[in-house]
Amino acid sequence: MSNLAQWSPRALAVLRIVTALLFLEHATMKFLAFPASMPGMENGLPPLLIAAGVVELSAGILVALGLFTRLFAFLASGEMAIGYFMVHLPNGFWPALNQGELAIMFCFVFLYLVFAGPGAWALDNALGARRAAPQT
Repeated sequence: MSNLAQWSPRALAVLRIVTALLFLEHATMKFLAFPASMPGMENGLPPLLIAAGVVELSAGILVALGLFTRLFAFLASGEMAIGYFMVHLPNGFWPALNQGELAIMFCFVFLYLVFAGPGAWALDNALGARRAAPQT
């Protein structure tokens, strides 16, 4: 199984990209009504959901690209923690019953990315290599 370790940066990148694109979908539902509009928001979004959508849009795009990954993963993790405590926890303690599993999962995957970094195929890696290159 030790030969699987060589695939770790690529697996991390796949986790990062898929998570970010799923997160981005929440922003597109808020702002573009795509693939559908958010349920119960036919009369416009309240300011708190607009702020959440801005975080989802920016973090979704930048984390998918692997650009400023740690910073925007931290913001996304925080948004999901706040969302869980404000929206889901008041509906009961158990995540399976208050429909908060996805918020918890996003929170901890993004928190993991804060510490693990972007993995392979990230613009952060290209920028880091460019900064580390000697200036001529």
